[in-house]
Amino acid sequence: MLRTLSVAAAVRCPLRLSRPCPLPGPLLLGLLSRQVREAAGSAGAECGSVLKTPKGTRDHHPAQMALRERLFGTVVACFKRHGAAAIDTPVLELRETLMEKYGDNSKLIYELQDQGGELLALRYDLTVPFARYLAMNKITNIKRYHIAKVYRRDNPAMTRGRYREFYQCDFDIAGQFDPMIPDAECLKIVHEILSELQIGDFLIKVNDRRILNGMFAICGIPESKLVTMCSTLDKLDKMPWEEVRNEMVAEKGLSPEAADRVGEYVQLHGGMDLIEQLLQDPKLSQNKLANEGLGDMKLLFEYLTLFGITGKISFDLSLARGLDYYTGVIIEAVLLQQENDHGEESVSVGSVAGGGRYDGLVATFDPKGRKVPCVGISIGIERIFSILEQRMKASGEKVRTTETQVMVATPQKHLLSARLKLISELWDAGIKAEMMYRKDPKLLKQLQYCEDMGIPLVAIIGEQELRDGVVKLRDAATREEVDIPREELAAEIRRRLETCTTGNPAAPQPLPSC
Repeated sequence: MLRTLSVAAAVRCPLRLSRPCPLPGPLLLGLLSRQVREAAGSAGAECGSVLKTPKGTRDHHPAQMALRERLFGTVVACFKRHGAAAIDTPVLELRETLMEKYGDNSKLIYELQDQGGELLALRYDLTVPFARYLAMNKITNIKRYHIAKVYRRDNPAMTRGRYREFYQCDFDIAGQFDPMIPDAECLKIVHEILSELQIGDFLIKVNDRRILNGMFAICGIPESKLVTMCSTLDKLDKMPWEEVRNEMVAEKGLSPEAADRVGEYVQLHGGMDLIEQLLQDPKLSQNKLANEGLGDMKLLFEYLTLFGITGKISFDLSLARGLDYYTGVIIEAVLLQQENDHGEESVSVGSVAGGGRYDGLVATFDPKGRKVPCVGISIGIERIFSILEQRMKASGEKVRTTETQVMVATPQKHLLSARLKLISELWDAGIKAEMMYRKDPKLLKQLQYCEDMGIPLVAIIGEQELRDGVVKLRDAATREEVDIPREELAAEIRRRLETCTTGNPAAPQPLPSC
């Protein structure tokens, strides 16, 4: 057997031979030559490897983060306006906590290797961890919001805002309350957020799992197939009815006659008129579950009428949402079209919010099986961001990446100490201020930096200003300058900034801007 040493090993540990080594033959030379080429190729591949993020993830640059922070700000402000408190839960959960909660989507959970005796997984959503949190802490009444990353082993579509790592923005109401009042508020929150973000025309679809289950029952679908039927029906927003029907029959084992009976119902959508029509349906109205669901749906629409938002709500019998834990109302908001003011290509992003009622989920974690009724919604912030990001690129407008309010500048040399002292006074007064990290920067470069970054004001302190006890305050937009007594500078900056208008918090802001 021929033994060979790698070139590196030979250099580190040269062989000491007791007798002269014969010249290598052609076979040995060929072997050594091939090993050297392979080693060089491997090293070259390592040196030339492409740096990238894992599939389905991305970095966010300062301009993108500025836009995202505005989105989060709008969402959080709405949640707080409705009285929600924030919580947080670990990104890791015990694998048994997450399994069997998501129907066919359980296969998308990221499972981790054994970690010191615990089988763990990355959280798939924020709802199941919330239910675990309620059961573990014996909480029976809370209105909470939670904004955090979740993970799904899905096929990503980056341009449509679908990732493997992404944020969810959840609002949930837990507790025993009168029917449909919390549910109506959740729908009002979705309507408020999508209206404030101005991302285009939208429609909020609603249905009820009890209506769905009653519909399946009268169509002859056995109870054992309810969950898998909901998962299939959930594909109607991506596939035509004929394809969904074929999956029901060919893959899920449903009879063609039963599938056709389902098709008669799932293509219905409307408002209060449709609810009244179904309450008179000779088959559906005789099913106890469906009748309960239709009664609550009627009550829900009465509350939504009082909120003044029924124009954006559609009772849609095709809406299923394929998660196991829903027990009542289910919600999904979709964009009907994208505004196209700047001539950009239309971005197809699917649903932008979803949720529903899950009255039995907490009981699955409680040792005594105690129920805590819950209803909530989740805002699809990544999909909304993809729309606004595309719009920002197409418009060519810049977005401020910092919140700096004033630039401290000097017009002459040897004034670093004056700049440091003045900027320290502004920081201590709560003013957001910057300066250039040079001893003697040119005034033109300082003003140019201010313009590039969208900083609205410049505080200029030179030799004359030091003698007069003033600071020259310059408006970056108008280039007007005025001398302000140094002790009044912070107050004058605040006064000027208060006059600035912010506009739509989620829209790109032109430079300069307060």
